Amino acid sequence: MSDQFSHSQSALQSLVEQMLEYAKMQGATACSAEASEGMGQSVTVRKGEVETIEYNRDKGISVSVYLGQRRGNASTSDFSRQALIDTVDKALAIARFTAEDSYAGLPDADRLATDLPELDLFYPWTQTIEEAIAMAGTCEAAALAVDSRINNSEGASVNTQNSLFVYGNSLGFLAGYPTSRQSLSCAVIAESEQGMQRDYWYSTARRATDLLPAGEVGRIAGERTARRLDARKIKTCQVPVLFEAQVATGLLSHFVSAASGGSLYRKSSFLLDALGQIIFPEWLTISERPHLLRGLASSPFDNEGVATIDREVVRDGLLQGYFLSTYSARKLGMQTTGNAGGNHNLLVGDSGEDFAGLLQKMGTGLLVTELLGHGINMVTGDYSRGAAGFWVENGELQYPVEEITIAGNLRQMYKNIVAIGTDTETRGSKQTGSILIDGMTVAGD
Repeated sequence: MSDQFSHSQSALQSLVEQMLEYAKMQGATACSAEASEGMGQSVTVRKGEVETIEYNRDKGISVSVYLGQRRGNASTSDFSRQALIDTVDKALAIARFTAEDSYAGLPDADRLATDLPELDLFYPWTQTIEEAIAMAGTCEAAALAVDSRINNSEGASVNTQNSLFVYGNSLGFLAGYPTSRQSLSCAVIAESEQGMQRDYWYSTARRATDLLPAGEVGRIAGERTARRLDARKIKTCQVPVLFEAQVATGLLSHFVSAASGGSLYRKSSFLLDALGQIIFPEWLTISERPHLLRGLASSPFDNEGVATIDREVVRDGLLQGYFLSTYSARKLGMQTTGNAGGNHNLLVGDSGEDFAGLLQKMGTGLLVTELLGHGINMVTGDYSRGAAGFWVENGELQYPVEEITIAGNLRQMYKNIVAIGTDTETRGSKQTGSILIDGMTVAGD
């Protein structure tokens, strides 16, 4: 697949400038615009045969205009001059009929990014279709070879996506950059007399050479699937629960949601007015690092052009900062944290134990490897989710378990974190090792 976009970065910048200039000519007191283009390729192999080959290519441009404190937004995928004019006109028409909002507007000019570090985010993959098919086939074959009881497959997929965007506003900010993201995944099904089980594994990175080898992704998927066979139910109990790294990121996602501006100003968060309070154990630190080279959530500026910065969101268990856009910050009487669009590379500090060490520390309890459902009340923090995993005794896996529910309250769960492992998964915007929490209710038979 070609790594060339249909539009250069300078061409997208010109389109953004045209929209901003026209919006100001038509009376907008402030405005912003973003133009983007994306292209990708996906190949899936199932049971040794090519199942799908997909290409995608898209583009779009959006504009937000302000008439005082009234805001309008419109977008189009047509980059012609007339389409740009029509889109701005539509945004202005919307703004004229929108109620005034005293918190609406662009960021303060002094918060905009001026230093744009090179973050090494663009590595287009020049892989051919034939090479992608071979890689997916290798991955699936490795999974199927793990155990004779693995007798079916949902397939192995190889994906690549390249994107380019430019954002600008009437305060003089105009910048953008290209990004890439590659992934390799596999899911298989195993069967025994007691029924079927499914599991998967995947690897993702900015750069293809940073992906796990295809055979290793397949092997892990196969091993994870086979070990789930002959799962049992367990009696209801209250025990320590160890969240495997890839599901532990969900606990971090709930924290981010509760500490985000939208939830806070709507008063729909269990962390309301929690700034400066001890939320986690006093040894725990959560850092935001927006400028990691090749980071999956790295960016020199947020969706509003505000400069991103390194910061400690949680230090020594203390909540030191929220996740705020310009609008949510103004609603709360605070300053933006450069998080319009979400968090950037959240890193949770570990407590020094590897995964085996966490099992030993837990002794007897439940290892959770999959979560089901969405039984979470973000206002109260009440947490209840279906789960599957393994029963652990004396620090050793005993047997797989299923059809159980784990329950607690997130605020108490965070305080009851006993340890965090060194087995960090780096597959998204939140990076943490496995998390051991004491005293959760496990509901079974």
